Amino acid sequence: MIKAGLKEWHRAHTQNLPSRIENLKTRLSTLDEKGEEEVLSEEELAELHGVSFDIHWLSRLHASISWQQSRSLWLKD
Repeated sequence: MIKAGLKEWHRAHTQNLPSRIENLKTRLSTLDEKGEEEVLSEEELAELHGVSFDIHWLSRLHASISWQQSRSLWLKD
């Protein structure tokens, strides 16, 4: 039961990280371009900060997972 729950959590939080990061970068770019043309609303500013935080967090998570996978492969050799 716990093992299945952990697998589901892992799948939901770490699957397809590069595309999730790219989607966030696209949204960040859109908000940035809009901010150059006009003043962003409070909601858009909050979203801009949230997207920046999410990109940073997911990038660190992806790097950590890649490091762990690399170390695991190295130990197998």
